[in-house]
Amino acid sequence: MSMRTHDGSAGAVDPGTLGAGRSGHSPFRRPDARIARVIARALGDADTVLNVGAGTGSYEDPAHTVTAVEPSLAMRARRPARLSTAIDAVAESLPFDDGRFDASMALFSVHQWSDPAAGLREMRRVTRGPVVVLTCDPTLVRDFWLYDYAPDVLDTEARRHPHLATLTGALGGTVTVEPVPVPLDCTDGFNEAYYGRPEMLLDPAARQACSAWSFIDDRARQEFDVSLRRALGSGAWDEAFGHLRCRPTYLGSLVLLRATV
Repeated sequence: MSMRTHDGSAGAVDPGTLGAGRSGHSPFRRPDARIARVIARALGDADTVLNVGAGTGSYEDPAHTVTAVEPSLAMRARRPARLSTAIDAVAESLPFDDGRFDASMALFSVHQWSDPAAGLREMRRVTRGPVVVLTCDPTLVRDFWLYDYAPDVLDTEARRHPHLATLTGALGGTVTVEPVPVPLDCTDGFNEAYYGRPEMLLDPAARQACSAWSFIDDRARQEFDVSLRRALGSGAWDEAFGHLRCRPTYLGSLVLLRATV
């Protein structure tokens, strides 16, 4: 069941019910080393790091002492044994003292919180140093070619992700917003990871690994499959977007927010 936040963004179903979307067990959702480096730079030399909406620990770096918070029992159960046990709590009510952590992060998770602004204020409260948020800019989501073939999917994505002004306002202090380049062979299979590999999205398992596809019905998924196959077969997709097949990186809606006091 989906939820709607107070600022109008749509929430997400429990990721534990979506196959291996954020589970860490899908070959389509593996942490990408280049995105990991962007996150690591933003965290800087922090020792203790809080990961909110941690899922199964994607992008948790062993160089840090990580405390993970994850409200989904299914996701907590899927965390690898090498990682710390996640705490059952929600972003909006973190069970930690003020200034407990050197840094904190929320990666691909703020759109699933019932109140993103409250959750970010809590992260700011318990964090001495930078608060790092990897998310999507909803104003840019529909600029992706997929909108020509599956508009309902990207309309859903745009509604789910809170506006950046909401996030920066909740974080306070000094906030930088950095576009994150998506590499052509990105291993973390969100929709834009396939900007130059459209054939990948014809695989139902690849679509299942991106939760926005769960919000549309089987008929819409079938119509997408037929229309993209037809466009690829006729050459229409390549005529319009074929230049993306050899573009080494893509600047789309993926952004990293870094907030300091």
